[in-house]
This record gives sequence, C-alpha cells and structure tokens, in this order.
Amino acid sequence: MAEVHLHAGLRDLSGGVSVLEIDAPTVRALIRELDTRFPGLGERLSAGTNVAINGEIIPDAELEPIPEGAEIHFLEAISGG
Repeated sequence: MAEVHLHAGLRDLSGGVSVLEIDAPTVRALIRELDTRFPGLGERLSAGTNVAINGEIIPDAELEPIPEGAEIHFLEAISGG
C-alpha cells in the first residue's frame, strides 16, 4: 500500500479527502484507481500535476513503479515567467 497525498486544489474532486492508502503497481494504475473512486480526478492529475515518490519529484512519472509503503504526493505544477 502507498500513502497518497492530494493537494488542496484536488480536494474538490475527492470530497475533501487529503490522504488515503491505495495499492497500485505504477503511477498510471494509481491514477486510474483514484479516478474510479473520485470521477474526474484522473483527468485533473494527468493534466499539469507533478508526482513525488518518497520525496523525489519524478518527471513523466506515469510508468514509474510504486514501491511498497511509498509516500506519494500529487503537487500542483508551478509555472512562471
């Protein structure tokens, strides 16, 4: 199981849930499971959200394996100029 943290901007789709435990082999599978539980969340996560696994931000994380007991944070993408 991984401990998944959702930033405040995602909680409108998660019914206010900020932390939950999910068992998934990859980030892609995790996003699918989150979308099943909270319809619309998967689309939001796939568009402009960064993923940190155990404190390391992973670029293009969709196929990244999730280690047992991992702490996963979905972070708002920061843009600027």
